[in-house]
Amino acid sequence: MLKRINRSFFSVFLLLVTVSPSSQRSEPFALRISCGARENVRTPPTNTLWHKDFAYTGGRPANASQTSFIEPPLKTVRYFPLSDGPENCYIINKVRNGHYSVRVFFALASDLSSDSEPLFDVSIEGTQIYSLESGWSIEEEQSFVEALVFVTDKSVSICFHSTGHGDPSILSIEILQVDDNEYNFGLQWGKGTILRTAKRVCCGCGKPGFGEDYRSNHWSGDRFWAPVTAFRKGSDKSISVESRVKAVNVPPNFYPELLYQSAIVSTDIEPDLSFNMEVEPNKNYSIWLHFAEIDQGITKKGQRVFDVLINGDIAFKNVDIIGVNGEPYSALVLNKTVAVKGRTLTITMHPTQGHHAIINAIEVFEIISMESKTSAGEVRALQTLKNALGLPLRFGWNGDPCVPQQHPWSGVDCQFNKNGGGLWVIDGLGLDNQGLRGTLPDDISKLIHLQSINLSGNSIRGSIPATLGTIAGLEMLDLSFNLLNGTIPETLGQLKSLRRLNLNGNFLSGKVPSALGGRLLHRASFNFTDNAGLCGIPGLRPCGPHLSTASKIGIAFGVLAMVLLIIVISVCWWKRRQNILRAQKLAARDAPYAKARTHFVREVQLGRPQAQEHPRTAAENGSRLLI
Repeated sequence: MLKRINRSFFSVFLLLVTVSPSSQRSEPFALRISCGARENVRTPPTNTLWHKDFAYTGGRPANASQTSFIEPPLKTVRYFPLSDGPENCYIINKVRNGHYSVRVFFALASDLSSDSEPLFDVSIEGTQIYSLESGWSIEEEQSFVEALVFVTDKSVSICFHSTGHGDPSILSIEILQVDDNEYNFGLQWGKGTILRTAKRVCCGCGKPGFGEDYRSNHWSGDRFWAPVTAFRKGSDKSISVESRVKAVNVPPNFYPELLYQSAIVSTDIEPDLSFNMEVEPNKNYSIWLHFAEIDQGITKKGQRVFDVLINGDIAFKNVDIIGVNGEPYSALVLNKTVAVKGRTLTITMHPTQGHHAIINAIEVFEIISMESKTSAGEVRALQTLKNALGLPLRFGWNGDPCVPQQHPWSGVDCQFNKNGGGLWVIDGLGLDNQGLRGTLPDDISKLIHLQSINLSGNSIRGSIPATLGTIAGLEMLDLSFNLLNGTIPETLGQLKSLRRLNLNGNFLSGKVPSALGGRLLHRASFNFTDNAGLCGIPGLRPCGPHLSTASKIGIAFGVLAMVLLIIVISVCWWKRRQNILRAQKLAARDAPYAKARTHFVREVQLGRPQAQEHPRTAAENGSRLLI
């Protein structure tokens, strides 16, 4: 029996020392952000680079009041007042796809008048991973949250959700790439899970430290280790050595050698070693236990054998470190996934043979199933709608509209679409009486799963998008009491599921589409009143003969031509009239002179002798006289 168990332990050990491709890589992706900083900064003692957080998010910068000596020594925070929206996110793009350790530090903003701790929720990639509890600012290990997550779309979203207890205040964010197989705990492990660090302790260590303090490999994720010198004072003791330890700093987990050079061992007072911690109830936890036989009195297998119990149940039986490793001063890591119903997790090393129990380090991770995200196309459509309507800051609308499910966007109703790739979709918009002043974009039709739209009581202007008629499942559309103008699109008549349509209280004109008017007798509730320009159904003014657009254009051109013709005729008549009047005036002015001349000619003719002349000569003479 012991031989079979030891062989199983040895296979775990071989898994740890197997070289993975990650060990061949030069450097992992790493991004550290100093929240609220206006310039990049570096911190001692490792001269670590922290980038300014300009353009990553909204919120407001402030000076930081340090709450824990384990925090990076940064001087600024970014806080998010509720007036700027309940959800605020850092969206980090251009990240390599892979496995990442994400760590967020919290701190109080010294610029704020209130000294109370803000309590808020934290989500990564749309999945809520942590809720801050009262007292976090004075508890070292509660001043940050850390989680392991897979990135598949070259982007990481880290969001902070207000709960009505102060403004979220963030000191720093770290996104550190780790080995793709780090913390592989079994069948549940993979791209559908997040591991949140619930506890990580270095047994027998005197002070806290990060991975760089422990001289770990960069692919380890710069983990934080809290020191524990005894589980029960007076009955446990700590030991440490400077001797080299084998099987350390190897992929996929890259545990540093310094971690195994100290340990807690039990004594004769209490042979059992028991570690206790509070956890969230009804959760699954992945537990990683680290061992190395560094006690100089233990040199052979069988000298220290113990069982490992988790909440009273045997998780590992007859653990013999030297029996598995074949020698002392060599690392052994055991992993177990357990379901915890209560609020306490107890890990006990119970000796069964030889000397007392020993433990070098403990890690406990809460296993969190990742939330399905909202359809990317519908998220883009909502962002377009947000910009077009000038949505106030208080709405937020940052991150994912539907997840985490504890914090959906205000005014957005979500539905899980099992038949659409397991994504969330938007089936309702309720933004009535919110002071919206923009226009309705055509892209609203890309919210193809909408069943209800209520945008009443705002100041939305412009026309009703014809694309609304393509949302086949739309049952309720309320655009009443806005500033909409133009005609009602004919496409709305295509909405066979539409049961309620309120367009009253706008500035619409033209004829109500016949397809809508005919539905009033089929238990549909349509309201078109208080639109002076609408016509065509009972309760509205009657419409004149219906003309097509081409006919209206033809009539307009005909009227214009007639007006131009009348103008031309009028101008011509006026000019002719002016010419006649001018001629009459000239004739009246020259009349006395013409009469006197005529009398003179007659007198001359009468005074001449009447001689016989040739007819031609007489005619010529008469002509000359007239001249």
